[in-house]
Amino acid sequence: MNRTSKLLTTLVVAGGMGLSFSAPSYAEEITLRMAVPDWPPTRIMKKLFDENYEAKSGNSVNLEFDFIPWPDYYTRLNASLTSGEQKYNMAVSDSQWLGAFIEGGYYRKLNDLIDADPELKTILDGMHQAPLQAYGTYPYKSENIYGFPQMPDILITYARTDVLCEASEQAAFMAKYSTKLPCTPEELDQMDWTMYGNIGEFFQRKKGDMLAGEPATDDFYGIAYQAGKGYDFSSMQINGFTWQHGAGIWDETNIPNAQAEGVVNSDLAVVALDRYLSLLKYMPPVVKTGSMDIFKTDELFREGKIAMNVQWIGFAESAINPETSKVANDVAFASMPGLRKADGRIDRSSNIGGQPFVIMTWTEGQEIIEAVDFVKWWLSSDIQHQFAAAGGQSAIKAVYNDPKYVTYRPWNRTWASGLEWQRDVWHIPQFFELLVQQQEQFDLAITGKQDAKTTLGNIASFQQRLLEDAGLIQ
Repeated sequence: MNRTSKLLTTLVVAGGMGLSFSAPSYAEEITLRMAVPDWPPTRIMKKLFDENYEAKSGNSVNLEFDFIPWPDYYTRLNASLTSGEQKYNMAVSDSQWLGAFIEGGYYRKLNDLIDADPELKTILDGMHQAPLQAYGTYPYKSENIYGFPQMPDILITYARTDVLCEASEQAAFMAKYSTKLPCTPEELDQMDWTMYGNIGEFFQRKKGDMLAGEPATDDFYGIAYQAGKGYDFSSMQINGFTWQHGAGIWDETNIPNAQAEGVVNSDLAVVALDRYLSLLKYMPPVVKTGSMDIFKTDELFREGKIAMNVQWIGFAESAINPETSKVANDVAFASMPGLRKADGRIDRSSNIGGQPFVIMTWTEGQEIIEAVDFVKWWLSSDIQHQFAAAGGQSAIKAVYNDPKYVTYRPWNRTWASGLEWQRDVWHIPQFFELLVQQQEQFDLAITGKQDAKTTLGNIASFQQRLLEDAGLIQ
């Protein structure tokens, strides 16, 4: 029996209506295997599954999590999928991988399952479009759904209140810049990149210099954000600067008319990259080594070596945990800084983080029924509230608009407004070639070996040739 026939047979036997199946006459042992990145949101998911999950089918469902360190995650998942071993039924995937793994035949299109299941369709209809499009659609923003949000994520500001709110620092900042040093979450929400740069300049201190009324025990810096050569680290931050300045990355939603040359390296894009680079001088020296990635900025913040960090919400739990953070009791969270426009409005356009669930094409029969039921359980209101209460985030409007949501964690106050600014990078199969070359070029600029104009010119030229060869640009 071929795969399609077996799936249809299962659906007919089960009633074929909306994947709402009656319990079988006998319980089966079903094991689903899921590849996941090893970080707090997936650890929380496992804990909630172990404590709460009961299969609607009546089967005994075991979900095996393969926790893989983030730096190795793409290469190990890619190796598994391309080897043909069919080890995993599901995965938590980055959105950038969708095109490559869909075209490779590994991620299953889900529209038929959604159309057949009114409950699942209602769940998706109640989601914010930014994460649903970023995590689920290929081509990007099409009607083709391949994923469900597992952990939506955005960049926000982490800030040291013990340093920012200290009276002598407040007075000295006012004397130097003739404006108040933002201290409260509400004040930090109004921070633009100019203020962020001023804070970076102001808080450059050497070991032994006075800091918040006491001698600094180590060199101290005001600010940090992603500037790492690895994976997508610098690109995720630079994309935000690009969009905020009115420039653009190559736009796959306009295939085949979208061009790279003249867009990726536009005059506005050069201004945006220069603005991004201009703040690096206020960051710890490690930024000039190409290793200032999300893990390093997280480490520096938790060790108390910087006043302010732009970071993913997914790392916030470790910042307020006394076991992992020296500053756990002195952290405030606010919206990410942005570019202040002429009308006073702050543009916070940013590259969305987070990941979707995907289901593999070889998951079929009772396994796919259980996989979809697991996803519906995960996206149910009760479990989404539990996830948020444990430090995760929800893309479901009814959950994050509930007044209880902002009480779960101090950073949740940034969530609803932050979603409105989110965009995504490319989903196409060529994403990895585009990303590797772009990251290498950005690193040359970050480490002072190349200016912004040359950097973006090289990126645009490479992307134009590659995308023309792939038939994506006419």
